[in-house]
Amino acid sequence: MRKITSEEAYREQVAGPGLTVAVFKTTWCKDCHFIDPFIGEVEAAYTDRLTMVEIDRDEMPELCEEMNILGIPSFIAFRDGREVVRFVSKLRKSREEIEQFLDRAVAVSGALESR
Repeated sequence: MRKITSEEAYREQVAGPGLTVAVFKTTWCKDCHFIDPFIGEVEAAYTDRLTMVEIDRDEMPELCEEMNILGIPSFIAFRDGREVVRFVSKLRKSREEIEQFLDRAVAVSGALESR
């Protein structure tokens, strides 16, 4: 997963016509580290349908405040510069829950495309 380190790179990435899922994390978050062993496999399974990028909340606090990122990890799907759907909860996220979110993001993005 490519790490985004500037607001400019973030805005450029989410502005594109494809589906982008931004994963907001931090280095000290235990629930963020919980997903590390499997998130690469999940990303690989969806590589033909979306692009996943990582953003460290502590490195980009203004952006995260603008995006209302309170809990981490947070997953937000974007298409054409607009938020499509987000997955945020205070509970630890399982692989199955992340995959369900990605399936939903792909479905919503596809519905927007067919308009």
